[in-house]
Amino acid sequence: MRTTTALEAFARRPLSFLRSVWPWRSLAYLLAGVVPGIVVAAAVVTVSLVEPAPLMAVAGLVAVAAPAPFVARFEWWRLRLVDLAPPARKSGLSVREAVLGVVSLLALWWIDLVVAGFAVAGPVVLILSPVLQPLEGDGAVAAAVAVSGAGLLLLPVAAYVVTAWAGARGAVTRALLAPDELAEVLRSRARLLESFEAERRRIERDLHDGAQQRLVALSMRLGLARLDLPPDSPAAAELAEAHEEAQRALAELRELIRGVHPQVLTDRGLAAAVRDVAGRSPVPVEVDVRLPRLPEAVETTAYYVVAEALANVARHSRATRARVHGRLTGEVVVVEIRDDGVGGADPARGTGMAGLADRVAAAGGRLALSSPAGGPTTMSVELPCAW
Repeated sequence: MRTTTALEAFARRPLSFLRSVWPWRSLAYLLAGVVPGIVVAAAVVTVSLVEPAPLMAVAGLVAVAAPAPFVARFEWWRLRLVDLAPPARKSGLSVREAVLGVVSLLALWWIDLVVAGFAVAGPVVLILSPVLQPLEGDGAVAAAVAVSGAGLLLLPVAAYVVTAWAGARGAVTRALLAPDELAEVLRSRARLLESFEAERRRIERDLHDGAQQRLVALSMRLGLARLDLPPDSPAAAELAEAHEEAQRALAELRELIRGVHPQVLTDRGLAAAVRDVAGRSPVPVEVDVRLPRLPEAVETTAYYVVAEALANVARHSRATRARVHGRLTGEVVVVEIRDDGVGGADPARGTGMAGLADRVAAAGGRLALSSPAGGPTTMSVELPCAW
């Protein structure tokens, strides 16, 4: 997948990104902070020439406010160094752009230069230490070579530091310039989740009212047909086998329907649904869930977190027991699933955990996983629950 920002390159490819252009683009982004620095220096010099003191204060405000539009536009321009798909710029200067210009003038430009200076100048000075200082004796030469080698080892660290700060600065700038973009992404995720749940319910209804009823009717007709045949006839044996196969298919379909959307969740709520899924787990599960009826989206999200967690316990954990704890704290539902297995769960190994994390995030919640090697494994989910 093509990366479009420095933070994406830093997070997705922490090793190979050193060979890319992102560290250099990030360094250029930070060094470009010298432009607001020049503006600040010019403003300070201008204000210092104004007398008396009251006029100096007024001049200081003007000196900060006047170049803010220029600095804001400059921030738009240099954002492209760490963000290949920046938000579209609208005509005119918005209040947010003006605020960004003032903040960049007063606070952020010198942080950019300090980070770039220390991250890059430190390793460079160490590398050039044999040239920058006189060497006398074999010991001094060896020490200088060692220091120079340490500087070389610090260069990748400098690339990480520069890229991390430049990426964070770019994300802050983007959030200030286009806050509606993030809000629309969150709304889009919520709409996708709602449409997914609606489609899930439609499939559940179709299976329940269509395929399941047909299988029930088929099973009944096979059972009636068996009554009309001699028990010891070959046709009766074949019919009995077909009847049993239809019964097994009906049981599997009912289990599938229950997994698509359990009826107990709709009828009796999250606590009963958790007890139901725990009762079907091959690993003994202690359920301590004391919750009232909650909004449908919250109950559905929490249920699938519990169901996926208990399925992982049964498949991977080698646990002898598990526990599900759920409480409503203020307007936040907290559900915790814990097992005594071997631990070592890694969300990056499969899509199940990533899907759960996306579902929880779309509901405005937070999912945390603790699974050290040797266990225990604890999964905790917090979901806002405002009626």
